[in-house]
Amino acid sequence: MSFPLLTATAVLPALGAVATAAVPAARRTAAKWLALIASLATLALAIAVVVRFDPDGARYQLTESHAWISAFGVRYELGVDGIGVALVALTALLIPFVILAGWHDADPLETGSRRWRPTQGFFALILAVEAMVIISFEATDVFLFYIFFEAMLIPLYFLIGGFGDRAHEHGEETASTQRSYAAVKFLLYNLAGGLIMLAAVIGLYVVAGNFSLTEIAQARANGSLHMATSTERWLFLGFFFAFAVKAPLWPLHTWLPNAMGEATAPVAVLITAVVDKVGTFAMLRFCLQLFPEASKWATPVILVLALISILYGALLAVGQRDIKRLVAYASISHFGFIIMGIFAMTSQGQSGATLYMVNHGISTAALLLVAGFLISRRGSRLIADYGGVQKVAPVLAGTFLIGGLATLSLPGLAPFVSEFLVLVGTFTRHPAIGIIATFGIVLAALYTLVLYQRTMTGPVKPEVSAMPDLRVRELVVVAPLIVLLIFLGVYPKPVADIVNPAVKQTMSDVHQTDPKPEVEAAK
Repeated sequence: MSFPLLTATAVLPALGAVATAAVPAARRTAAKWLALIASLATLALAIAVVVRFDPDGARYQLTESHAWISAFGVRYELGVDGIGVALVALTALLIPFVILAGWHDADPLETGSRRWRPTQGFFALILAVEAMVIISFEATDVFLFYIFFEAMLIPLYFLIGGFGDRAHEHGEETASTQRSYAAVKFLLYNLAGGLIMLAAVIGLYVVAGNFSLTEIAQARANGSLHMATSTERWLFLGFFFAFAVKAPLWPLHTWLPNAMGEATAPVAVLITAVVDKVGTFAMLRFCLQLFPEASKWATPVILVLALISILYGALLAVGQRDIKRLVAYASISHFGFIIMGIFAMTSQGQSGATLYMVNHGISTAALLLVAGFLISRRGSRLIADYGGVQKVAPVLAGTFLIGGLATLSLPGLAPFVSEFLVLVGTFTRHPAIGIIATFGIVLAALYTLVLYQRTMTGPVKPEVSAMPDLRVRELVVVAPLIVLLIFLGVYPKPVADIVNPAVKQTMSDVHQTDPKPEVEAAK
């Protein structure tokens, strides 16, 4: 029997979470190192998945299938296509940086009296989220996917509510209240989406008789499984609603700014660069593959909602006073681009959307983690509390600038390629949507450059005059992300070669071909 590589990639961080949680409270440093080692070992397994995956081979590879709940047709089925491989690799890559960046985020606090926060619990929860996200990218059984799609909410709830950002202008008591509010809002929004999806999952079982994605998709393709038009549309809406909350798509987005604002910077990276990708990934894997006709039926409305997300998120980012909330609204705008690319129903749009998931994860991680280092030095998230930082901490300012330029999709940095493909792919089929969406680029330049100008340039404020530059641990976190942004901006072919065959198969699922160019190429 071949080694169950996909299972191992998900189980290893789960075992790491259990082992880290079991470390005695007095051995906090040991818990940190154990979590970091577990995340690096998971990254090694993810690299093995990438190496063993053949982009030109079968659609789902490294498959595993075992009986689980036979009475209801539920199986433990795993398999990855090119899109899943790219996102498993992204998740495994970012978690070690999240752990290193949050090295001191759960250290003991003193507020009048000694209060202890369970350091080992913080890192165990991060590893638990990693395990659940990875198996979500691997699951080809709809019920198995649903379980972990929902289960990941539990550790995230405690990470937001129990280990929130210490930088708050209104004191610890108000900060604790706002963290609790953000955690509850995050949980309620996502649980509501999950409950609606559960009804759709049950409906799918009633219609199909099993939960296997591959079997249902094959039966739909060969005509042995027929869904009434109204049934398919209702099931599609149940799945899509849950994924749109997770993504998040306007108007289901309002939990994200609160969650990212109140969480620590590493946990905010975990939310927007890792967990939220499960929503957009699931749109490609489940919505388009299981409900192709309903996906085409809903496309006009979804494109309008995505366009609103792009412009609305960017406009609100321009007016933010809080650094992390600004990045949160910018992410809402970026997820609008991703969803627009998915439902443009062109190969360029879907390839761009998949690349965007990877590139957005790297660029947002770089910007947010540097912002977290900045906030930890000053003790404030407010933009107005900074000024002249580049004169006292030039390396910090330089990395912050590169992260910001990647966020606005500057040519030469990774997000530019994906955003360009999304816009081209959208324009070829929906020119009006593509043209209006380009205003999101202009607004991105505005909020990014204004943020840099207000925090990094100008006179040095007395409060930042003694601010230290990036330390060795922080450089180890940021430098690889900057290198990746530049490398994938200049040479995106390694990722594109993995995802493009999967995109072609997804286009085949929805029976779509790219529009023919209006002007023939010169011979």
